[in-house]
Amino acid sequence: MQTNSSRWSGHALYLLIMAMLLSGVYFAGQKIDYSWHWERLWPYIVNTESQDIVAITDGTALVDESGQLTIQPDFGGDPQVVQRYDTLVSRNGDLIFQGDTIARIDGWRFGPIAQGLWVTIKISFISLIFAVLLGIIFGLMRVAHGQVWRNLALTYVEVIRGTPLLVQIFIVYFFIGTVFDLDRFTAGVAALSIFTGAYVAEIVRAGIQSVPVGQMEAARSLGMNYAQAMLYVIMPQAIKRTLPPLAGQFINLIKDSSLVSVISITDLTKAGREVVSGSFAPFEVWFTVAALYLLVTGGLSWMIQRLEKRLAASD
Repeated sequence: MQTNSSRWSGHALYLLIMAMLLSGVYFAGQKIDYSWHWERLWPYIVNTESQDIVAITDGTALVDESGQLTIQPDFGGDPQVVQRYDTLVSRNGDLIFQGDTIARIDGWRFGPIAQGLWVTIKISFISLIFAVLLGIIFGLMRVAHGQVWRNLALTYVEVIRGTPLLVQIFIVYFFIGTVFDLDRFTAGVAALSIFTGAYVAEIVRAGIQSVPVGQMEAARSLGMNYAQAMLYVIMPQAIKRTLPPLAGQFINLIKDSSLVSVISITDLTKAGREVVSGSFAPFEVWFTVAALYLLVTGGLSWMIQRLEKRLAASD
């Protein structure tokens, strides 16, 4: 059994190793003769500068008693109405040209990196739900009695696992998406769900088959039918055994979501590429993007570990 002294010595050795690694990264950064500009990155995460509202057409500024600003076009067309602003730049009766700043909005707002992070979390979470559903369905089909169900599940698993995710994204978006009129986000969720579902199906199958056969026989001897025995006896045990590999697959799903940027979904990776071209701070941006991915995957791993311990304590 591990003693307190050995535990603390282990923590101390761990901290020493991490300090050495961080020092190595720091000195490597100094050696490449790169000028670090972390201050350029902050506006792309949380922007506290005023946001300009510009005119979309030539016209005349009209401000009513309620403060609503309207740009009446000179040559017809729909007027531009601005109802919410903090600072009014143009005045009643001013001549306005297209592109002129007519008002400003103060306060802070999320930058492109934070918005990309939210898109990554959203698309990963939705894909995870559908991937689990697909994985459970096809995992049960893999161990079903009917040969046709086993053949269908095996075909799905082998085809999806045997082709690259990038190719599947293109097929879902440009072929299936065109037939069913899917938008980019839906196509991205579908491709990630189908791809991850194949791996989850194999994990579920392995978890079910790892439960001793006697468990099913004991459940059937108690009067349960096959579905009841699978639901109340086999699946609870299989879920506990599959949590560690499922955690790894879910983490892979979050990282694989970066590939949806190829169909112009502005996730965290695509936002990082756009910020690099505007900030001229590539190392700062990609270190930040990597840290945000690590934050999301680490949080998911921690939650699954907590769930695993809680299920283990309930035995």
